[in-house]
Amino acid sequence: MEPLGKTFLWIGAFFLIIGAIIVFGSKLPFISSLGNLPGDFKIERENFRFYFPFVTSILISIGLSLLLYLWNRFIH
Repeated sequence: MEPLGKTFLWIGAFFLIIGAIIVFGSKLPFISSLGNLPGDFKIERENFRFYFPFVTSILISIGLSLLLYLWNRFIH
């Protein structure tokens, strides 16, 4: 039963962090600029709008990879 409790604590901490980012994210300059970085593709025409956040996707991927590496390295 103890591993289940630890899992719920980690899930709760994760949601707490995500909630704080959603609430206070617009006040942090590095969070509010995501999606508008150089290398993010935006094409707007009369009846067509295409947006692909290429550089933002790469940065988020690097950040999550680093986070998961550190998690695996120090927690397990």
